Amino acid sequence: MTTSSRPLPVLFRAFAHRNYRLYFFGQFVSVTGTWMQAIAQDWLVYRLTGSAVQLGLVAFANQFPVFLLAPLGGAVADRHSRHRAVLGTQSSAMLLAFTLAGLTLSGTVRVWEIFILATLLGVVNAFDIPARQALLVELVGREDLMNGIALNSSLVNAARVVGPAVAGLLVAAIGEGWCFLVNGTSYLAVLGCLLAMRLPPRAASHRAHSAGRAIVEGFWFVWRTGPIRALLVLLGIVSLTALPYSVLMPVFAARVLHRGADTLGLLMGAAGLGALAGALSIAARQGVRGLGRWVAAASLAFGLLLVVFATSRTFWLAMGLMVPVGAAMMIEMSASNTLIQAMVPDALRGRVMAVYSMMFMGMAPFGSLAAGAIADRLGVRWALALGGLACATSAVVFWLRLPAHRIQARQLLVAQEMAGGVPAASVTSQAGDTGD
Repeated sequence: MTTSSRPLPVLFRAFAHRNYRLYFFGQFVSVTGTWMQAIAQDWLVYRLTGSAVQLGLVAFANQFPVFLLAPLGGAVADRHSRHRAVLGTQSSAMLLAFTLAGLTLSGTVRVWEIFILATLLGVVNAFDIPARQALLVELVGREDLMNGIALNSSLVNAARVVGPAVAGLLVAAIGEGWCFLVNGTSYLAVLGCLLAMRLPPRAASHRAHSAGRAIVEGFWFVWRTGPIRALLVLLGIVSLTALPYSVLMPVFAARVLHRGADTLGLLMGAAGLGALAGALSIAARQGVRGLGRWVAAASLAFGLLLVVFATSRTFWLAMGLMVPVGAAMMIEMSASNTLIQAMVPDALRGRVMAVYSMMFMGMAPFGSLAAGAIADRLGVRWALALGGLACATSAVVFWLRLPAHRIQARQLLVAQEMAGGVPAASVTSQAGDTGD
């Protein structure tokens, strides 16, 4: 990896790596387009059906393949070139976006076609997410991995501010199809940046076992590693109960605030602004000390803020609450990702990040279905409040169990830093209190 000779501020130290700079700026353009498509697709489904259940079903179709196929995607990421895997998944996602754009702009799009394309994109994501997460260590090295993960979360959420706001305006002015077309075009940026990277060859992976046995090995590592298991269980519960709030935003904007697609874009943009601030707060950190407590506190705040948001009746109050909601959500996700990647051996990174994908995106479709059903029966406010309460309760349980995992977490951190060539004394000083 090529690094710059000029020192960079602590917040941006991962930018010293040329490959990471290419990845970051290509992804920013592409993820902005992805957020535009997500908002426009939700509004299109709601416009065509008027049903919260249908919104939940489309989210389920998009995310359920991750739950099923992410372990296979993780095995691929550990056994083959992660760089080439990401090139393939991003190219496939581009073709799907152009297909949806063509159907919508022609005026022939049907809900069942959206379901099929959402499902296919979910299959692509099942291979893309583990490969991209595992690729980061090859772009920045272990010494800057925490900063690289946090800055990557920052770019997602900077795009989350821009994408929904632009999508809301475009949908209101000229329709959803143009958002899909912009998204398809945005993939050209990330593909160009990926092709421009200069990566050293990876050490040959051990393939004595079958892919099936490799997948089992990844699950077994997660199961017997208490700190990682606890982080992933909490992440799964948060994804199941609280993350579906975004699926309900079209319903909230229309039925509670009595507004249109522009308001939906502004609400999601406000959440993205808060998430950006949360991600930058993780990026500014130089060690993992206390991150376990950050995970617990952020999960608790996320749940309680959703309960308060459910009671809001005015646009400006809802906008104001979306900012801390987004910040709490992103601190939980980014801090969990950082801790897990710091503790996992590189040979298992793809498979462990596949389990992370299952918990993060794979549990969300079940939550989306439940949230949509509750919103139709009891109202969108109850769906948001019940999800927030469940999230807050799980955060309290995780917090109470933190001391039980601290010693093993410290041992894992020391072992992985030693494998990366860092002296044990310096590692021990940073890993003295992970909070796990």
